[in-house]
Amino acid sequence: MPVAMADLLADLRAESDDLDALLAPLPADSWELPTPAAGWAVRDQVSHLAAFDEVTTRQAGDADAFRAEVDELWTLGDDFTEHVARQHRGRSPDDLLAWSRRARAEMIDVFAGVDPATMLPWFGPPMSAASSMTARLMETWAHGQDVFDGLGLDRPATARLRHIAHLGVRALPNSYRAHRLPVPEDPVRVVLRGPDGDEWAWGEEGASDVVRGPALDFCLVVTRRRHPDDTALEATGPVATEWLSIAQAFAGPPGSGRQPGYPAGSGGR
Repeated sequence: MPVAMADLLADLRAESDDLDALLAPLPADSWELPTPAAGWAVRDQVSHLAAFDEVTTRQAGDADAFRAEVDELWTLGDDFTEHVARQHRGRSPDDLLAWSRRARAEMIDVFAGVDPATMLPWFGPPMSAASSMTARLMETWAHGQDVFDGLGLDRPATARLRHIAHLGVRALPNSYRAHRLPVPEDPVRVVLRGPDGDEWAWGEEGASDVVRGPALDFCLVVTRRRHPDDTALEATGPVATEWLSIAQAFAGPPGSGRQPGYPAGSGGR
């Protein structure tokens, strides 16, 4: 899926603006409401995005500083994101919102001057600058979903979901590696229905393993914000079925995900 950096960053700004529009008028007590991520309130979702926007800025602007920071984070264990969240729990909502806006603007400004094909270091294998910004869009949407869920609100799906779906499809091998399972050799075709009714497809036509359904449901599953059983996705074939049960569009440990029956159930980050 070729992408121009300017277009990708415009979509990232739009996703950021949507979340900001939800957060800005919230009263202070709403920032303390729990979200589906165990132990995390709305404030923790915001601080997480801001903190890792700053990390991502260093990914492109100062590779040595980035690698040193990643090494330090890994010394905290697989759940280093919880350590980061705890560091910022004393900050006020106004401070968190200002930090979030500042960190996001700086990151976008830095990446606007980076060739989308430039390979950059990351927590796992190196990734292109375009993939890095797609990942930030995915993270913004996913943690934004946690905020919407925590507030008990629905949100409209947009065509920006295509970036997240693409990342989810590309991350099939990583999903297996994250669960320490062998990567299957059989191809999986993914055919999704976008919010505007158009069809988005990846993979070989005629593949025996196929995932079909709404793009929104696929994105919720690959960001581990919904259990596949609670979606309208249809998986045909053993590989497609297994993949949906472990799919993740992000690097790092998989976490527990959402349990069937969510929002009645709950799960990890």
